[in-house]
Amino acid sequence: MGTFTRTGLSLVIPAFNEAAVISRAIAEAEAALGRSFERFEILVVDDGSSDATATEASRALEAAPHTRLLRHPTNRGYGAALRTGFEAARFDLVAFTDADCQFDLTDLAQLAEHAGSVPVVVGFRADRQDPWRRRFLSWGYNVLARALLGTRVRDVDCALKVFRRDTLAGLMPESRGFFVNTEMLTRARQLGLEVTELPVTHRPRAGGESKVSLREVPRTARTLLNFWWHEVVRGDRRTTPAVVQARLPVPRAAGLPGRAPAPSSPPALRAGLPERHRAGA
Repeated sequence: MGTFTRTGLSLVIPAFNEAAVISRAIAEAEAALGRSFERFEILVVDDGSSDATATEASRALEAAPHTRLLRHPTNRGYGAALRTGFEAARFDLVAFTDADCQFDLTDLAQLAEHAGSVPVVVGFRADRQDPWRRRFLSWGYNVLARALLGTRVRDVDCALKVFRRDTLAGLMPESRGFFVNTEMLTRARQLGLEVTELPVTHRPRAGGESKVSLREVPRTARTLLNFWWHEVVRGDRRTTPAVVQARLPVPRAAGLPGRAPAPSSPPALRAGLPERHRAGA
C-alpha cells in the first residue's frame, strides 16, 4: 500500500435526479475504497434533485459509515456540485466520479499511486460503453479542446480524476455546467502542472438517464470558445480563490444520529504556482 493510499482520499460524487442508482453508487464506493485506502470519505452532493435522490442516499447512509450527504436546495449545475464537494474534502487526495456507476472504482487505487509523483492524475475510458453518437461528439470536442486550450489529454470529460488537495486550490472550477473538466485541465496547463492519464474501466449506465443531451453541445461549445478568447487569447483570467471548509459554510450534510463528529479541518489550501513548472506529456 503506497503513501497516498495510507494518507487518505476524499471521493466526491455529484448527483442530480439519480434515485435509481445512488444507493448502488454509494455501496460500490464504500466497498472499493475500503479495499484500497486506510482512510477515506465519500461526499455525495445532491444538486437540488427533483426526484428521490436525497431520500435514497439518506437510506444508504445506514450501511455507509464513511459517506456524507451534502445538499443544494436548488439545481446549481454539475460544476457547482463538484466545487461544493471539493470545498468539503478533508484528505490529502481528492477524487471525483459520477453517480451513474459507469466506472470501476477499484481503478482509483492506481490513480492514487501515481499521485505520489504527479499532482493531477486522470483516467481515460479505454473501451467506452456509450452510444456511438456520444462517442463521436466526445471525440470532436476533445480535438477542439486540445487545439484551442491545450488540455493535453485524450478524454477530458472522463469522470474519474484524482488531485492532490494542495494543487486543487489553484484549479477550483468557476464553471457551473459540464465545461468544468475542460476548465480544470486548462488551469493545470496554465500553472505548469504535470498531468498523467491512465486507462480505466468503463461500463454501461446502471440505471436512470444521462444528464448530457444534444442540447448541451452548442452550450458547451459557446462556453469553450468564450473561455478560449478571454483566458487563453487575452489572458484576463478572473481570480479563483482557494476555498477552505473552515471558513465558508458547507451545504447541510445529512448523516446518522450518534455518528462521531467530523475531524478538525486540515490546513488551509494554498493557491499559487508550483516551485517547478513541469510540462505534461
